[in-house]
Amino acid sequence: MKICIVNTKSANFNSLVQALTRLDVKAEITSDIATLSSADKLIMPGVGSASAVMAGLLNTSIDEVVPLAGDDAQPHSELIDFILNYKKPLLGVCLGMQVQAERSCEVPLNSEVKHINTLGIVPGTVHPLDVSVEAQMNNAQGNGIVCCSEGANSSTLSPLPLPHMGWNTVHHNGHPLFKGIEDNSFFYFVHSFCLDKCSATIASTVYGQEFSAAVAKDNFMGVQFHPEKSGANGERLLKNFIDM
Repeated sequence: MKICIVNTKSANFNSLVQALTRLDVKAEITSDIATLSSADKLIMPGVGSASAVMAGLLNTSIDEVVPLAGDDAQPHSELIDFILNYKKPLLGVCLGMQVQAERSCEVPLNSEVKHINTLGIVPGTVHPLDVSVEAQMNNAQGNGIVCCSEGANSSTLSPLPLPHMGWNTVHHNGHPLFKGIEDNSFFYFVHSFCLDKCSATIASTVYGQEFSAAVAKDNFMGVQFHPEKSGANGERLLKNFIDM
């Protein structure tokens, strides 16, 4: 079993490498196409911003990501084209999941563009988390997956802090990535942007609003949380991915 970690030039690789080491898996961090091609599976992490991750995948500067704002300006590089045509399992982590969406509103600072185009593997636009009182009240009237105290109203609530940082429950649909993991188990999150639920959503979480905690389409998968920091549940999820 050969697993490679895609070098997006914007990630905390050490914690992921250590998590895989605990599973007796030695992973290589690389952006070399020949090396990636020989891998049985890929993991694509990302931290910082969507613009930084896309800049890493494009091998350019963050400022040069701005032209990706046009509707017909799709990102292309040798690495991106390889990823889009990769046929074996690929797991995106945090921003590695977000850039699988069509667009992201997490644009470079002081930029006049509203969004940048990302990989377009799954539908939707990544946008700032809605942590407003209104969002919390809407979820309090939802389908029971939120943790909102009974009788809560707008006068007893306040906007939630950003980033969404810490442990939160994940409601999943039984996808093989979550094999052996109980529904509403806890995972560790650190993010301020999110992807709404879409046709590719296999798990969701609520923080202010409900959003995609995990997605899957064909051989591509992604998780918004950090499995490498999520204790036994995160270890089981990584093991499930390795065993696919």
